[in-house]
Amino acid sequence: MNSDQLSKRLAAVASFVPAGSVVADIGSDHAYLPCYLVRKKVAASAIAGEVVEGPYQSAIKQVAQDGLQHWIDVRKGSGLAVLKKDEVDVITIAGMGGPLISQILEDGKSLLPGVKRLILQPNISAISLRDWLTNNYWKLSAEDILEEDGKIYEILVAEPTNNNIQLSYTERLLGPFLMKGNSAVFRQKWQEEYKQWERILNQLDQAEPSPMIETKKEELKMKIKIVEEVLG
Repeated sequence: MNSDQLSKRLAAVASFVPAGSVVADIGSDHAYLPCYLVRKKVAASAIAGEVVEGPYQSAIKQVAQDGLQHWIDVRKGSGLAVLKKDEVDVITIAGMGGPLISQILEDGKSLLPGVKRLILQPNISAISLRDWLTNNYWKLSAEDILEEDGKIYEILVAEPTNNNIQLSYTERLLGPFLMKGNSAVFRQKWQEEYKQWERILNQLDQAEPSPMIETKKEELKMKIKIVEEVLG
């Protein structure tokens, strides 16, 4: 992977960036995504934010190598703290856990007014992101799911709304757009989760009973039932 040829995962993230956007890529690593977006003339300009020194230096090097210093600003800092208010149209955050992305958004909430789109790719726990979005006046406008190198990734696209749109637990867990699409990758993900939940449930059945274990068992049974209903 490089700034000319993104991974399948990052290419999917890039596909949701509207033409002419000013983009902030948070946790940018080597800055491949912002470099690609500017080189392809999708983004007018970009900010690459990175908190870790090594990746920050790699991002600076990549931007210089591509000759994009006038269009991409590499900044070191935590989460959205690298931004100023009303500075970008689109924020991308990819390759982190859902709870961490949610915390980044929560910590930088004051910088979100003026942002027109969030493009988020959680490695795990997309439900925690859907919860944060719906509780903070962001509505899902699209979702995608794909497999790359044996791993399955979900992408959530959200836009600001004046309405506090609530999703059902099933929609929060599985994704409203992904449920409708019912793709082969979607089915594969939840069939694998289903098998894992059944294994855990069987283990809990052998454990010494306790209120905590009973609560966990009921939660797993609910999830198993949801997947059975959706997948048929």
